[in-house]
Amino acid sequence: MADVLTRPAAAPSRDGFGHLVHAEWTKLRTVRGWMIGLLAAVFLTVGIGMLGPAGSQSRCDNVDGARGGAAHATGTCAASTPPKRADGREVVDEEAFVHRTLSGDGSITARLTAFTGRYDPTGGGPATGGGTTGLADGLQPWSKAGVLVKDGTAAGSTYAAVLATGDHGVRMQYDYTGDLAGRLGPVSAAAPRWLRLTRAGDTLTGYESADGTTWTRIGSATLRHLPHDVEVGVFATSPEFSVIRNSFGGSATNTGPTVATGAFDHIAVAGQSTAAGSGADGWTVPRTGTADSGPGGANGPLGQVGASATGADAFTVTGSGDIAPANPDEGAGKSLESALAGTFAGLIAVIVVAALTMTSEYRRGLIRTSLAASPRRGRLLAAKAVVLGSAAFVAGLVAAAAAIPVVTALEHSKGLYVFHASTEAVIRLVVGTAALMAVAAVLALAVGTILRRGAAAVAAVIVIIVLPYILAVASVLPGTAADWLTRLTPAAAFAVQQTITAWPQVKAVHTPASGYYPLSPWLGLAVLALYAAVAYALAHRLLARRDA
Repeated sequence: MADVLTRPAAAPSRDGFGHLVHAEWTKLRTVRGWMIGLLAAVFLTVGIGMLGPAGSQSRCDNVDGARGGAAHATGTCAASTPPKRADGREVVDEEAFVHRTLSGDGSITARLTAFTGRYDPTGGGPATGGGTTGLADGLQPWSKAGVLVKDGTAAGSTYAAVLATGDHGVRMQYDYTGDLAGRLGPVSAAAPRWLRLTRAGDTLTGYESADGTTWTRIGSATLRHLPHDVEVGVFATSPEFSVIRNSFGGSATNTGPTVATGAFDHIAVAGQSTAAGSGADGWTVPRTGTADSGPGGANGPLGQVGASATGADAFTVTGSGDIAPANPDEGAGKSLESALAGTFAGLIAVIVVAALTMTSEYRRGLIRTSLAASPRRGRLLAAKAVVLGSAAFVAGLVAAAAAIPVVTALEHSKGLYVFHASTEAVIRLVVGTAALMAVAAVLALAVGTILRRGAAAVAAVIVIIVLPYILAVASVLPGTAADWLTRLTPAAAFAVQQTITAWPQVKAVHTPASGYYPLSPWLGLAVLALYAAVAYALAHRLLARRDA
């Protein structure tokens, strides 16, 4: 029987990809300046994020008018903390509500015969002299009046409503974020709207009608854990009026107060209903007050808000405010991603390190040694990309994970309100910021390979990533230009840090300067990844074809 010869196992190739990755990692960690640069990325991200709240202070002067006391300051303004629904999401819940109690299943029906409003067309308040001078007649697009079923009267209580709007027809809205469309068209005496909400357990169903006989179903919503007793009735509310002025120097927004008035009749409650107050026929009627523009009523009164009975089962209701999700805006609080305001500074440090890892080899002539040790040039570039991308990812992960709790704690200590974000959103913020730095590092490596000059490569990457971001969020450009910058340039990747939502049923200034990005978080990051992929493909080709 012939002997079987066994060949010895081949020694691992020094050109193997694992060996190259290990060699590139050794280079990175043994160059002190590069490691300092990655640590600087962490400290810059956290440190710059702390500068904003460090220089801020929230002060609330409360005056006890009933007792004639003097103003006194507290660290945090209770009025600046928005109400929240059950899951912690901040909401706006301000309306004039005529209501009574419904026990168990039933319905509320009403006819809306007139829907009018008033607003300040300049956003600057009535003319000197107060009163209603300079005010215009008209409804805001999202002024609302209709029928409402609500879990009590506490702000933030779950609800469902069928309502008419100023410019979006009839809607069914529920639990602050839900919005279903009904028939379009304005309300008038010639074209009234019959509105109805029915309750069956936790399910609320909305209907509308033009004549009170033929009803059209709008939709249904399930409000979990709705109590046996709920408040039902009619309401009116109207959000602030906004005037947005765009110029090359940025966008300016002025706001002013508004009111909406709905005239209801044929109000009927079916089911076991009990009087909730001592008003007309047992209805609880909101007291009449003054609609002011904001704290202190700086812009003067727009008129009286509240309700009054106009006949049997008929009310005229005037309200100001909104029933909608709340988002951070001027004076309302900070979004969680504000803790990552220093990301751009940390990103610059990562870009410098990533570009220099390649350009320094060209400058010192070490690229010839690297290519001699690894003739397969594509593998060398891939190994550098893996090492730099991984190192930048870890640096971004540490920076974001540290910045969010540290900066948020500082904001709280300064009396600043920080809006709620879900656990999923927090994870996306941390991982997304790390991915942003990792992809930017690969882009900088590729540009360094293409240009072979450190200063030129660093400048080029900063110009296409960081500069558009700063121009967009610093209100230097008009909103439309900023929107396109964060849609078409690698700065779109900063959308991965957005936690606030651009609700279509809420009037707001949806610009990057306000924290809104035109692309979804991961799609924005994909734009940066596309730039990096194109640059990497070109760098791979040039590295293979050019002399060292």
